[in-house]
Amino acid sequence: MSAMVRLVIPEAPPPAAAASGKQRDLKVDGIRLGVLDNSKGNADHLLKFIVEGVKAQMKVASVVALRKPSPSVPAEKNVLDELTEKADCVISAMAD
Repeated sequence: MSAMVRLVIPEAPPPAAAASGKQRDLKVDGIRLGVLDNSKGNADHLLKFIVEGVKAQMKVASVVALRKPSPSVPAEKNVLDELTEKADCVISAMAD
């Protein structure tokens, strides 16, 4: 089974989306979910609720949760590489 991931960015006008290099096949035993916490206050709580909601809606085989050291810097390459390797899709959230 393969799936298309649609990104929604709440900005106007929406930026042009770059085409993905390939589609990932979803396993029968569930998706591998990635979580990227930007380290803002309450982001971990928000992401926990989102993960619980995803698990209530679909089968999740695994969750890999990583955290940026600061909200003011981009995620480091090794963090992005790990998410690419271990997740079929990634949720990132900000909170305060």
